[in-house]
Amino acid sequence: MTLRCRLPLLPALKRSHIDLGRKGEHLAARYLSRRGYRLLGRNLHTAAGEADLLCEDPHTGAIVLVEVKTRRRSTAQRGVYDPEHAVHVHKARRLLRIARCLRKANNWQHRPFRIDVIAVDFVPNARKPIIRYHTNAVSASTPH
Repeated sequence: MTLRCRLPLLPALKRSHIDLGRKGEHLAARYLSRRGYRLLGRNLHTAAGEADLLCEDPHTGAIVLVEVKTRRRSTAQRGVYDPEHAVHVHKARRLLRIARCLRKANNWQHRPFRIDVIAVDFVPNARKPIIRYHTNAVSASTPH
């Protein structure tokens, strides 16, 4: 007799989560372009993973990889469930690998480069989502 253990398959991302993520990325791109950033690409695929947004900083000329985290919350209370807290140590390492791939593929080794995080927070009873921008949020020396 052979025993088999079947683990349940993880459900695919719900359509609403995908739509929410796209909406957050759109708002983040608009937020940056209104501040003078030049959008170089969206949802860029590399061997290390996907970059949500890639921009050029108008003030420094730095290439900026932007990770966008979006949440819809049921309460206005901020704290442990803020979207930016989803950038944990494993995600930070992946973002660093993605940055290395992009720098190498585009010959940007000698250009300033940083990784930023934009949190888009849809809160109840708010007219519009709350956007928080964290510059240089991930670096090789970021404590995790």
